[in-house]
Amino acid sequence: MRKAKIKGSAARPRLVVYRSLTNIYAQIIDDEAGKTIVSASTIKIKNKGKKSELAKTAGMEIAKAAKTKGIEAVVFDRGGFPYHGRVKALAEGAREGGLKF
Repeated sequence: MRKAKIKGSAARPRLVVYRSLTNIYAQIIDDEAGKTIVSASTIKIKNKGKKSELAKTAGMEIAKAAKTKGIEAVVFDRGGFPYHGRVKALAEGAREGGLKF
């Protein structure tokens, strides 16, 4: 099986998710320029709670930061992680924040 290559552009950058044991990280990357535009993680969130709740908050934060940079739509790259649990919560938070993917 070949892995699909997900690419972002200036018009539709790529929202990349990385999940560690304790935290979840998200970055919006313009692959054409090779630059990270905005990022968010659960490390920066001060309140405590369940990991999935924190992931949803991180998704809302990255959507808010993307809106300030003028980004409306992204390509979602889950980084090989299954789409459930914290990854799904982050995606739902980003959608609630106004990102389209």
